[in-house]
Amino acid sequence: MRADIFCRRIDNYGDIGVCWRLARALRQAGGWRVRLWIDDRAAFARMEPHCDPLLDVQTVRGIDVVAWSAQPPALPPGDVVIEAFACDPPDSFRAAMRRHPPIWINLEYLSAESWVESHHRLPSPQPDGLMKYFFFPGFTPGTGGLLREPDLAARRDAFMHEPGARLAFLRELGLSGEHLARLATPTGGGTGSAEADGAARAADQGTRLITLFCYPDAPLAGLLDGLRTDSRPTLLLVPEGVAPRLEIAVGAATPGLHIARIPFLPQDDYDRLLWCADLNFVRGEDSVVRAGWAGRPLVWQIYPQADEAHLAKLDAWLDRYRPPPQARALFRAWNTGADARAMAQAWREASAGPAWSDWQAAARTWDADLSRLPDLATSLIGFCAQLRAR
Repeated sequence: MRADIFCRRIDNYGDIGVCWRLARALRQAGGWRVRLWIDDRAAFARMEPHCDPLLDVQTVRGIDVVAWSAQPPALPPGDVVIEAFACDPPDSFRAAMRRHPPIWINLEYLSAESWVESHHRLPSPQPDGLMKYFFFPGFTPGTGGLLREPDLAARRDAFMHEPGARLAFLRELGLSGEHLARLATPTGGGTGSAEADGAARAADQGTRLITLFCYPDAPLAGLLDGLRTDSRPTLLLVPEGVAPRLEIAVGAATPGLHIARIPFLPQDDYDRLLWCADLNFVRGEDSVVRAGWAGRPLVWQIYPQADEAHLAKLDAWLDRYRPPPQARALFRAWNTGADARAMAQAWREASAGPAWSDWQAAARTWDADLSRLPDLATSLIGFCAQLRAR
């Protein structure tokens, strides 16, 4: 099977991240020949170092990458055409689709809302005679599932159980010896046996490692107040470009809170970063899925929408994620721009005592339960096979 995936970068990197993972997964799971059309090669090159942002057509990790420009090259459509998030293919390409109709998929945004199941895989006849099908990622058997490589859990567990791997990886990111020394104490939230996880939780008194990936409107002042006054010290890892005034807000005299800037990472390294942390603050669609596969507590800043429609989506997701009430309150505070006092209090209540242990358990359950469902690429391959067999 040959597939074309069309991707437009809207404002951040989530769209590109989802499309690149899907392209790799279709090749790995189904042996498909995949061509990825992308309109922002410079942004893609930050995520995938093997990409040359100056080349219009190239092959990266076995995927053909094509520049989606004002005058795209005249290439024949594959057997399957996937438009990510309703980004219609260019007119010239669509004209070629009418001559040789492919299976046309609109890969929709991720949502935990119940209506998604009734819309998943629905056909949508087009005025020009073509047929488009809606395909929804999701968290239930009635959806298309989530992007997950077959060996992901095995790679994660091997990394986490290899002595010294965590500190060695963090050292490669540029963390100082002083920062690494703070992390020498074992941390909890493991994904191994119950006995190993219990032992790790018993030793869970050292510096807490947190990653921060957020939108500019995140209520950072309250979070920082909570971290400063936490009984447990924190090392906060922040990618370059995120929260640019963070160091100024924190100030110098903060013995319980230390900040380290890290580079923008390729996808595989970002996965390893999530595995290393005790808790991950993430934003957008691709990052929340990957943080879930880490088996660690996470805080999701959902993409804001008009009329606060995103909060209904967040609540639907929280109903499935099922964190303890204290963590759920933290999610709401983080996504509604709570004032500093409320945000700090929400952090203190969610990150201590039984609430923290319950949150760690919920994260492990989330990873285990969703791992039993078919992954998105496998589901998509199966759906296309059914359509071809008609």
